[in-house]
Amino acid sequence: MSPSIHNLPLLGPLVGLSTWTFAMEGLLYARRIPALSKYDVTFDPATVKRQKADKLPPYVQWPADNFNNLLEQPTQFYAVMLALTLLGVTDRVTVRLAWGYVGLRFLHSIIHVTTNNLNLRFPTFAASSFMLLGITAKAAWELLV
Repeated sequence: MSPSIHNLPLLGPLVGLSTWTFAMEGLLYARRIPALSKYDVTFDPATVKRQKADKLPPYVQWPADNFNNLLEQPTQFYAVMLALTLLGVTDRVTVRLAWGYVGLRFLHSIIHVTTNNLNLRFPTFAASSFMLLGITAKAAWELLV
């Protein structure tokens, strides 16, 4: 194992979430590409978005929606992880919070691309948001101290 994982432990969750984002992109293509021909979606730039909404079953769109989600709030996570790494933060609580955030985003994705049950998905998202808030507060504290 690389010494970096011990000296720079917050890079692990950063790379982990980035890897997961690529996995969701792969699922997006695996579901969407076959569905486009199966449901006769034509590539007319003026209508393709509407055609996808009208013709494709929701489960085909869920990975795309989740991929978009993984390009929204997690960008804050990446920035805060880099800031904390530059500040030399390596304590166990922060590292565990970071991995917890990644785990909750993973769980959110699984819920999103399988059942898309909002009663499960929203609390998972909210918990990850609070976790990110805590991590961000830690970064702010480290800057002020």
